[in-house]
This record gives sequence, structure tokens and C-alpha cells, in this order.
Amino acid sequence: MRPPWLIVRCSMRVFRIKASLVLIATLLPLHGQAQSGDPPTQPTAASPNNEQKAPSAAPQQTNRVEVRGQGLSDDDQRRFSTAAKIVIGREQIEQFGDSSVSEVLRRLPGITLGGAPGRGGPPRMRGLGAGYTQILIDGQRTPPGFSIDSLTPEQVERIEILRAPTAETGARAIGGTINIITREGFVRRLNDLRLGMGLENGRASPGLSWTYNNSNDRWIYNLSLSSFFANREERDAAELRDVRLEDEQVIRAQRSETYSVNQRYGLNLTARLQQRGGMGETFLLVPSIFHAQGDSKRSFSLNQLSGMPDPAATPFYDLGQSAGSSDFTVGRLNATLRRSLGQGTRLELTGASSAWVNRSDNTRQEFNRAGMLLRSAQDDSRIEEQSFTLSGKLSKVLDNDHSLVAGLEWAPSWREESKRQSQDGVLILTEFGENLKASSQRVAAYAQDEWAISPRWAAHAGMRWEGIHTRGKAASGYAPENQSSVWTPLFHTVWKPNEKARDQIRLSLTRSYKSPTLSSLIARPSVDSRYPVSGANTVVNPDRAGNPELRPELATGIDLAFESYLREGGSVSINLFHREIQDYMRNVTSLETVSWSAFPRWVSRTQNVGDAFTQGIEFEAKFRLDQVWPGAPRTEIRSNLSRFNSEVKSVPGPDNRLDQQPRFTGNFGLDHRFRQAPLRLGGNLNFTPQFVTRTDDDAVLRSGLKRVWDAYALWIFSPNAQLRLSGSNLHPIDFISTRSQIVGPLRQEITSFNQSYINWRIQWELKL
Repeated sequence: MRPPWLIVRCSMRVFRIKASLVLIATLLPLHGQAQSGDPPTQPTAASPNNEQKAPSAAPQQTNRVEVRGQGLSDDDQRRFSTAAKIVIGREQIEQFGDSSVSEVLRRLPGITLGGAPGRGGPPRMRGLGAGYTQILIDGQRTPPGFSIDSLTPEQVERIEILRAPTAETGARAIGGTINIITREGFVRRLNDLRLGMGLENGRASPGLSWTYNNSNDRWIYNLSLSSFFANREERDAAELRDVRLEDEQVIRAQRSETYSVNQRYGLNLTARLQQRGGMGETFLLVPSIFHAQGDSKRSFSLNQLSGMPDPAATPFYDLGQSAGSSDFTVGRLNATLRRSLGQGTRLELTGASSAWVNRSDNTRQEFNRAGMLLRSAQDDSRIEEQSFTLSGKLSKVLDNDHSLVAGLEWAPSWREESKRQSQDGVLILTEFGENLKASSQRVAAYAQDEWAISPRWAAHAGMRWEGIHTRGKAASGYAPENQSSVWTPLFHTVWKPNEKARDQIRLSLTRSYKSPTLSSLIARPSVDSRYPVSGANTVVNPDRAGNPELRPELATGIDLAFESYLREGGSVSINLFHREIQDYMRNVTSLETVSWSAFPRWVSRTQNVGDAFTQGIEFEAKFRLDQVWPGAPRTEIRSNLSRFNSEVKSVPGPDNRLDQQPRFTGNFGLDHRFRQAPLRLGGNLNFTPQFVTRTDDDAVLRSGLKRVWDAYALWIFSPNAQLRLSGSNLHPIDFISTRSQIVGPLRQEITSFNQSYINWRIQWELKL
């Protein structure tokens, strides 16, 4: 663990960006010169982070009626938005007492998480893998390396899920967009303290959070502080088998078992400062810092179950151990100036800077059964990245019920990576150098028009251009470069049968894209830890390397939805979607002659493999039981079910679906408030079935069943004190996955077994 003084030192370092100071110095004079003008105009549906909202799907053409968004329910915000979105408010966010935002997202419509059941992971919309879901914080893209688990649910005001992109929020969202809105200005006084304790397999994980807001003559401010300590153990196993194709005879089998203990703690501090101004004038400053560090210890064994070891591609050890430490620090600073220019025109200038540092050190040692050291490996890395975003947006409300928005964005970033790998004290990958520098510049321009055609019909059309230029440079002279640009037209419309109808139909026609990640473009090779460069590896344990020739994926899509809103709250919706994807990117493993080994090695690189499509149907229902059956208990029902289908056209079927996309996923939950006691009970079942994905002619991935039962009980002692008990993954099951590939007369396959546990959590919630 690092000492506290070093944490402070790292925390100060991440804010060492001169552009931040320049930005604030630029915005403050502008703010001082701002004059009171027209009252705030109604924001468009694509402006999710405005302080004052007035969404209206179809206002009267002669008299525009403005409504304060803070008075709208979650369902009303969804209903009045022209572009389709789902809004999740504070009540549902804090329901289960989750310790991370990813746990909250797992229960939302169409969202799945990577990793074993109950273990979280990055969120994925519509079952699509990493990079298909755009994550925004207060309407701004998250900086590289940012994890949503660095936010606690107590810091979040609401979550918006946009199934189709808009010109303003960005088009890097083939799967969709998740916009996380942090606690807003002074709506009601907050001074909340939450003390929690988690328990998993006998290991305790305490945590606390504090949220406070207040105001004075000039400022409205909100402070959020959270701290956590995570203490977990993992028991995993893997079986590697070589199977002869002609008779399915297992000619070689190995089993490895791993036991690890991981401890991690972190601190998160966020402030939101809003300066009071005249009507239509706002200056907002949002600094935040997050630091986490951890240690891990692992012990592992390798047993030969049958057959003879492969002398060319078998790690010769029986027992082993490894130890690692890591720390991560990220700082962000956002500044926003909004001012009215009069005549229904508003200007918004936003500047954001972020910096993060990630360091990790890992040592691995392998022994025979007599305890003799056979091999040692050391892997040390340090990554620093700085990014800056400057954007300007001009909005204009016209008398003919048009709301025009146009904007520009510029976002450069700089990355420096230092990596040092050695085996038995000898450095490897020396020809690539220990240091790698990379820079990326993203430029975007967009315009959109939201038009209230009639009280029954509204439309939203936009166009966005975005270009990305990435350049890398290594000390060895290795200098990959990649440049791409995309035009994305977008159209949304919503129609109601009559003015007072609570039913409506939505249609979206969109173009979106997925850009290659920096690591997939210019990453130096990474050698598989189990197979040293002094020999060969296996097709299911490949090395990894970048591909500077990658092109972005382009997707043309259509969404069609029917929504019905119940009078006493709740809704029922059915959504159909289809995406045609060009230049689909996938990891492809092939045998290569490499510079870092005298033996041919299996290497996995991301490649464009051709065209693909994905489509599906999504169903969602929220209602009280007595709304359907009179006389029934007032139990709230929440359910959603999503069915997916996809095909990669260059891969023969069956099961030639997109990576990591299940056939379907669903949630069923209920909540009940007792009238005779200050008690509330609830539960949720999250279910994703096992599925098979054929990634190549001879490669198959089998992903196991995920089923997570959650439940909670909330006892309200007084308006200022309540106790919440929750259980997650109440019926734990092992997560089993298998990767296999045919190599000559054999099929090599590796099956992984990841054990999961029940997680109990008790939380004492106080309003001070």
C-alpha cells in the first residue's frame, strides 16, 4: 500500500494541466460580462444535463408552455422527450443499497455486465461488447481509463438510457448511450451520511458516503465524499484439453487451479459549484478526484490429467505464486458557462480537463513439486494520460416551434506508457522500447433541429461530423498512425393518436459508429504470462498485439417503439431495432513468426472482418399490481425482456453472432410497502442464458449461464434514519465458459470455472 502523503502527491499531480487554468481564466471574464436576458428556453431532448428542463414532445404551435423539469416524474421526462430515452431516478437508484453504479445498471432494461455473476464489469447495451456503449457523465464523454465504478450511487441524481444516438450526445453509440447525471444544484437541502458494511464469504468490506449541499448569496454548492475498502477472494479453475477430431479422444489434458485474495480501497471526492446569476445565466464548476489502490496475492497449481505434456508448448511447473500491487488516480475539472443572448438564443461553453495515472507491478514465480524455482517473471507498467475538451453550443428557439442547436467540439489527449517485462531476469520485447507515447485528436461539428409539428407530432433531425487522428511513437522508432472521419445523419420522431392520448409511437433512423481503441491500434505486444518467449504458446493462450490499419465500424439503424403510459404511474413499451454494421472489428488469433521469440507464436490482433447485423425486440413493463387486478396489493412490478439476434456475414453459421451478445436477457423485480409498518421489501431476478458464438470457421466460444437473485429490506425508523439490508447473488452459481479452436487434426479447448459468492450488505442511512 502507498503511504497517505504519496496519495496526496498523486492527487495534486493529476490536476497539473495548464489548459484548465486557461479555460477558467477565459470563462470567468465572459461570465462577468453576461447580462440578464430572456428566461431559459426549452431545451431539446438531446440536452440531458441542463439545469432547468422543459421537455415537451408537442407543444401548441401558438403558445409555448414551459415546465420545470424538476417537477416531472421519471416517466414524464421519458414521455415528453422526442428522442427515445429511459429515465431512472433517485428512488430506483438507491433501492438495493448497491455499492457501485454498475450494480444498479445490471437491473435496467437491455443492459448486461461482463464477468461472473455478482462480479460487475463494464455495462453493455443490447448485449454488445466493449466499445459499443457510450458512457457520459453529465452529458460529457468520460475520459479514457475512467470506470463508472469510481462513482457511488449516492453521487448520482438520475440515469438516462438513450437507445439511439443524437447529434448532440454523439454517434459513438451503436449499442446506445448511458448518461449518468450527478447530483444537481440546490433542489432540497441535503446532509446525508451512509455507513455500510459488506460481507462476502466471510470477508468484510466497509464503506461510507456523505452528501451535502447548501447555498449562499453567490453560490449553490454540492459536495459528495465516499470511501470504500473491498476485500475479496477468488477460486478459479481452468482445464486445457487437446481432442483428436477423428474419434473425439482426449489425448492431453491439464487442470490449473488458482486461489487469490484481492484487497482494494479508494477515496472519491466530487464538488459541484454553481454561481448565481441573472435570469438565463449560469456558471458551473465541477472538480472531482478519485484514488484507488490495491494488492493481490495468488497461488496456483498445474496438474497433468492425461496424456503426455507437449514439449513445445507446455509450461513446466507444478506450483506457483504471484503478487501484485496497483494504484490509480484520476482528476477531472469541468467548467460550463451558459448565458442568454436574448430573443430565445442561448450560448453554452464547456471546458473539461482530466488526467490519470495508473501503475501496476506484478511478480510471478513457478516451482516444481520439490520447491525448486523454475521460472520467474516481472511485469511493471505505468500509464499516464491527459485529455482536454473544449466545446461550444448555440441554441435558438424560433416562433414556428423549431428549436435549433449547433455546436463544435475539440478533444486532444496525450498518453505515455512505460512497460518493462522480464523473464528470469532477462528483458523481453526490447525491440519495441520501454516507452510508448501516443496522441489523439478528436474534432466534431453538429447541428440539429427539434420541431413541434403539431400537438400530436414532433420530430428531431440532425447531422454530425467527427474526425479522429491517432499517432504513436516508441523509442525504437516504431510510429503507427491512424486517421478516420465519419458523417452521421440522425432522425427521430414521436406521434400520438390524439392530444390527450397516453400512447405514442416512436421512430428513429440513425447512423452510428465505433472507433478503434488506442490500445488496439498501437499497443506494443503483450506476452501471455503462462507461456514464456523461450518456447511456443497455444491458440487458446495467445500473445496480443495492435493493428494500426483498423478502420472504424459504421452502423445504419432503425428503431421503432410503441409506448403506453398508465394514468397512475407506470408504463409498457415494446421496441424493435436493427443495425447494419460495416467493417466489423473482432479479435483474430493466428500463428505468426514474431520478433520477440525464436518460435512461431499464436498472436491475437483486432481486425476488420467484414459486415454484420444485429436486431432485436425489447419489452418493458412497470406498474402497480392493483392497477391490473382491483383489490390486489399495491406491489410495484418491474420487468424487462430483450431478445437479440445477430450475424457476422464472413463467418459460417450456425451461431455466427456478434461477440458477447446473448440470445436474450431479462429482469423481473417487485417492491412492496407495508401500510401497517415502516417496512419496504423488494427483490429482483437478473437472467442471461448460456449461448454459443462462432468467431471463425474453426473457433467457438461458449458462455455460461448468469443468474443473479437480489433482495432488500428497508426499515424506516424516522424521517431522518433508516436501515437497509440487502443480499446480492443469493443463489450463487459458478460461471463456466469455454474457448476452442481447431488446429490441424486437434481441437484445443480451455474451460474456465469462476466461483461466485453471496454478498450481504447492511447500510445505516442518516439525514443530519
